[in-house]
Amino acid sequence: MLAVRAGDRSQLSRRAFVAGGTAAGLALLTPLGRVDAATAASLGAANVPPDFPAGIRLYQQSYQNWAQQITVDGLWTCAPVNADQVVTIANWAAAHGYRIRARGMMHGWSPLTVTPATTAADRIVLLDTTQHLTGAELIETSPAAVRVQAGTTMDTLLEFLERHGLGVTAAPAPGDITIGGALAIDAHGTAIRATGEDPIAGHTYGSLSNLVVSLTAVVWNASKRHYELRRFDRSETDTKAFLVHLGRTFVTEVELRVGANANLRCQSYTDIPVSQLFAAPGAGASSTFASFLEEAGRVEAIWYPFTTKPWLKVWSVSPNKPAGAVKVSSAYNYVFSDELPVEVSELATKIINGEPAATPTFGNTQYEVSVAGLLATNTNDIWGPSKDTLLYIKPTTIRETANGYTVQMNRANVQRAVSEFSAFFTSLIASFTAKGDYPVNMPVEIRVTGRDEPADVEVKGASAPVLSALHPRSDHPDWDVSVWFDVLTFPLTPTSVTFYRRLEQWFFSNFRSYGSVRNEWSKGWAYSSQAAWSDPTVLHTTIPEIYRTARNAGNSWDWALATYNRYDPHRIFTDAFHDVLMPR
Repeated sequence: MLAVRAGDRSQLSRRAFVAGGTAAGLALLTPLGRVDAATAASLGAANVPPDFPAGIRLYQQSYQNWAQQITVDGLWTCAPVNADQVVTIANWAAAHGYRIRARGMMHGWSPLTVTPATTAADRIVLLDTTQHLTGAELIETSPAAVRVQAGTTMDTLLEFLERHGLGVTAAPAPGDITIGGALAIDAHGTAIRATGEDPIAGHTYGSLSNLVVSLTAVVWNASKRHYELRRFDRSETDTKAFLVHLGRTFVTEVELRVGANANLRCQSYTDIPVSQLFAAPGAGASSTFASFLEEAGRVEAIWYPFTTKPWLKVWSVSPNKPAGAVKVSSAYNYVFSDELPVEVSELATKIINGEPAATPTFGNTQYEVSVAGLLATNTNDIWGPSKDTLLYIKPTTIRETANGYTVQMNRANVQRAVSEFSAFFTSLIASFTAKGDYPVNMPVEIRVTGRDEPADVEVKGASAPVLSALHPRSDHPDWDVSVWFDVLTFPLTPTSVTFYRRLEQWFFSNFRSYGSVRNEWSKGWAYSSQAAWSDPTVLHTTIPEIYRTARNAGNSWDWALATYNRYDPHRIFTDAFHDVLMPR
C-alpha cells in the first residue's frame, strides 16, 4: 500500500516546508531545472527512455505536489505541442512498456499522478500540458459553450469567459489548477440554489465536470490496434466514465457549457460563535450555517483550530453593487492570507520544528490576522464579477495537507450535519490534546454544493459522471445537496494520520441514516494507522460500494473500470496507485 507517514522527513525538511508557504520560499515550489535527455545520458543516466519519438523534446525534471509530500527528482518529462503528439507518445509507450501521466500544475494531494514511491528509474514519462495545450475559444453563443485545452488554468479560463460576459456559478478557490486536472477529480466550488433564486441557463450547482458538452481523449482503437484521438459527445453512453476519470485516461480538450456571468457580493463574518453557527437544529440559534445557506446559497466556513468564531464567507447574486460593498476588479483580494505575516510564520516554524503546544496560539493568531486583515484591506464586503470574488488561494498561500469528504443529503439536514461534525470534531481534538497531542493546526473548511444534474448541460441524453462524488442517488432523489468537509494540517504533524483515521471512520458510520459519504478524490482518504490512501477496506470495499449502491450495471464502479480497461488495455494511463484502487 502507499504510505505518506506523519513525521517522515525523507520527503521534505521541516524548515523547507515553512519556507515553502511564503513568497521567499517560492523557489522550493517550482520544479527543478530541466536536464535534456542527451545531457542526462552523457552524465551517465542509464534509464533514458529508448527510441523516444523524434521531434519531441525529452528531459528530466522534478515533480512536487501541492503539499510537497510527493516529491520525485528527475522524472522523465516532455511537453507535447499538440494533441497529435500525445497520441504519438501513447503509441510509443504501449510499444515500449511505459506509462504516461498528464502533468498539470501539480496542485493536488492524492497520488493520482505519481506516488511517493515513484523514482526516476521507473518506466514513466510525464506529459506537461501547461506549456502548449492551453487554448480557449468560444464555439457557441446560444447556448454558450467554450472549447478549452487540458493545460489551460482556471485563472485563464475564467478571465477568458469574463471578457465575453460569461462565467460559472462556482469554482475552486485556487486559479492555478488546470482544466484537465479539475475535471479528472470533479472539482467544485460552493453553491446551491438560494431561496427564490432563478438559476442561470448554462450553469450548474454541481461539479465542473457536469458542464462538459463533449471531450476529446486518447483511446485505444481495437480494430486498428493503436491509440488515437476520439471525441465523445455528452450524449454517448461511454462519456460518463471520462467526465471524472481520476487520471485513468488522457483528455486533451473539452467543450464546456457556460452561461451569462453574474456579479457576486461576498460578505465576511467573523463574530458568530461556533455555538450559534453550528448549533443543533431546534436550539434556538438565529445566525446558523443553514440560515445563511438558505438566504444566499453560497457559503464557506473557515474554522481555525482552537478558536470559537469561524470566518464565514457568504456570496449572494447581486446584479448591482449594494450600498456599503466595495467594488473589486481582480481576484485574490485577501492579501493577508496569501503570504504569512511574521507572527504567523514564526508560530508555524515552532510547530513544524517540534513545538506542537504552540498550536492553540497559532490558531488564534491566524484568526486575529484574518479579522485585522479584512478590516485593514476593506474586504469584509466586496462585490464584482464572479471570478473576482470566487478565487482567493494563490501559490504563496501556506501549504497544508487535507482530508476530504462530502455527505449527500437533503438540504433540510445541513444544520444537523454541521452540528454533529462540530461536536465530534471538538471532542476528538480534546481527546488528543489531553494526551499532549495537537494533530490539527490548520483550518476546517465547510462548503455546500448541489448534485451533478445532467439537465444542467442542456444536452439531450446526457448522464451524470459515474465517479463524481456529486452523482445523484437514484434511491434518494430528495438528497439534493452535498456538504463538503476538509480538515487541514501541516503534512508532517505527528498523530495527524491517527486523527484522520478516526475522523474518517466517524464519517462513514455517522451519516448512514440520512446521507451518503463520498471521499474527495483530490484530498486525503483511506487512512490506515500509518498513512493515507492505504486502508484496504476503504480502498477495496467502501469506495467501490459507494459507486455500486443504487446503480445499475451500466452505471457503476465496475462498469467504469471495465470501460477504462477497454479504452486503455495496455494501462499506459496508470500509476502504482491505480493498480491498487482500480485494478484490471
